[in-house]
Amino acid sequence: MRRVLLIEDNDEIRENTAEILELANYKVDTAANGKIGVEKALECVPDLIICDIMMPVLDGYGVLHLLHKNETLKNVPFIFLTAKSERGDFRKGMEMGADDYITKPFSDIELLTAIESRLKKAALLKQNFETSTSQLLAEEVGNIKALQELVETSAVNFYKKKRLIYAEGNHPVKLYYIQKGKIKTFKTNDDGKGLTVGLYGEGDYVGFTSILEGTIYKETAEAIEDTTLVIIDRDEFEKLLHKNKEVAHQFIQLLAQSVTDREKQLVGIAYNSLRKRVAEALVLLQKKYTKDNEDKFSIHISREDLAHIAGTATESIIRTLSDFKSEKLIDIKEGAIIILDEKKLAELLN
Repeated sequence: MRRVLLIEDNDEIRENTAEILELANYKVDTAANGKIGVEKALECVPDLIICDIMMPVLDGYGVLHLLHKNETLKNVPFIFLTAKSERGDFRKGMEMGADDYITKPFSDIELLTAIESRLKKAALLKQNFETSTSQLLAEEVGNIKALQELVETSAVNFYKKKRLIYAEGNHPVKLYYIQKGKIKTFKTNDDGKGLTVGLYGEGDYVGFTSILEGTIYKETAEAIEDTTLVIIDRDEFEKLLHKNKEVAHQFIQLLAQSVTDREKQLVGIAYNSLRKRVAEALVLLQKKYTKDNEDKFSIHISREDLAHIAGTATESIIRTLSDFKSEKLIDIKEGAIIILDEKKLAELLN
């Protein structure tokens, strides 16, 4: 049963109109002035509101203004009921967002026809909105599934720890998806000194930057531990990017985040102390590779690899880790670094 709120200060008109609506099988709530009307609208959330203009306490324009400020009520069909028929009143009401006008005196047919018309229009708008929303959601889900299907139908390769995935200077022909394991990307200068510029784990894509830019690889990728990779053909990936805006948007976001992370890393290397750089490297590893339900984070990583992340010498890393261990920030067992006091380690970054 549709619910109608009738706001009218004239007792006789209010009672007669309510009786007509009830006979037409509407559930009717009534209010004797605008203030009570707004309160009842908030309480019952009607399907349609009929409101007089000239009323004590709060007039019809005030009621409409307040209802349009409420997210729940702003789209409820609103019909003005008035004895005034001047053109200016009609225009003002419609400009404020009223859906219709009924001028007193009115017949039963005029009233019911106006209500039915507005309810049908509101139902149609709602249906169209829900259909459009459902279609957009379905398209978005379908677009995301297209990338998942590409991953699921591509070849899978196993890479032993320390094995290169691709080398700086080569042309990209594949996109890599990490099914299991860890990968680092790094750059090496002419003296053989390396700097790790990216860390990747399960669920990450690797090697997409050069594909998006249409350039050669600007870094080398290496497995930190035994790793399983899905090997996605470049042509298939580029086809998906060109026809699927959601997938393209996803990789643009990844690219932007990569740029931000590298800028932050370079600033840290330039201005942070050694202790702060090592602490930041450990916190980065923890954030990237922490597993669910893991009590204390631990990772097997060579001191050379950790030095490449922190941008310092291996000897400096060994000395700083020894200091952290004596301060009970970390522990070292069988080569694995275990973070004991995450809070104090993070405080070193401030």
